[in-house]
Amino acid sequence: MPMARYIHIQNLDTPNKTRLKIKYCQGFFCKLRGLMLRARIAPAEGLLFVYKRDSRVDTSIHMLFMKFDIAVIWINSSMQVVDKTLAKRWKLAYAPREAAQYVLEAHPDRLNDFEIGDKVELQHV
Repeated sequence: MPMARYIHIQNLDTPNKTRLKIKYCQGFFCKLRGLMLRARIAPAEGLLFVYKRDSRVDTSIHMLFMKFDIAVIWINSSMQVVDKTLAKRWKLAYAPREAAQYVLEAHPDRLNDFEIGDKVELQHV
């Protein structure tokens, strides 16, 4: 089993006070599990789901089997935030307003760390 890969996400327009340590989630099983069935998420952690191309459909999420709400940030292939929302547990589906290639799921307190139009950078840990 491959070792988990972690990255930091840096908002280039509004630098975060606390760095986010994000699990880079590209494989099928990582995406399938996501944050489902976890008891909580720490304020400085999250998951980044990575897709092959910008898409509204592929980057849609569901909140079934979630025990807590999360901040969801959609980022396109140009590394620009295209949408964000506070996703409520057990809600059926959320989709971005514009196509995205990355979906960042983080603690709800991190929602205001990103604004639509912000540029972000992925940094290896």
